[in-house]
Amino acid sequence: MKTQNSMSLLRGALQDAVDALQRCRACDIPESHIEDFVLLDWLTWEGGGLKLTTTGENVCRQVDTRAVAGVHRMRS
Repeated sequence: MKTQNSMSLLRGALQDAVDALQRCRACDIPESHIEDFVLLDWLTWEGGGLKLTTTGENVCRQVDTRAVAGVHRMRS
């Protein structure tokens, strides 16, 4: 499956997209990101709105875990 954006960009942008959705600000998410998130099954359309999928939740956790690990490495 071919995304419009790089996977590293999408991984980095997913949490910002989730934050925007929680604030009811889907308009702040670039359209190409939304298309890619849906293609990757990280977000899904439900009742006219976007919802984070289980896959998307797992990606957010992975990104968060890596960020925390990076902070720990910097402190060592």
